[in-house]
Amino acid sequence: MTQDMVIGLARSAVELTLMLSLPMLGVGMIVGLAVSIFQAVTQIQEMTLTFVPKIIAVLLALLFTFPWLMNKMVDFTRDLIINIPNLTG
Repeated sequence: MTQDMVIGLARSAVELTLMLSLPMLGVGMIVGLAVSIFQAVTQIQEMTLTFVPKIIAVLLALLFTFPWLMNKMVDFTRDLIINIPNLTG
């Protein structure tokens, strides 16, 4: 296993991690921004108002994107297992 192979494998793992986390982070950011704007307009400064909508939105995003997330993870794992002979030799 060469240094280039290790770097390539690490790079693809980091890319996959970022790609899989993007939907939940994006939804959380959008909902957080909307709640912040709502709080600024209404001057309501309730702490739970910032967390509860974000948690619900992120869980819904996870629910809707779960099949896609699983397909990506299974494909990555399958490719990794198939390439074990190439990685060890």
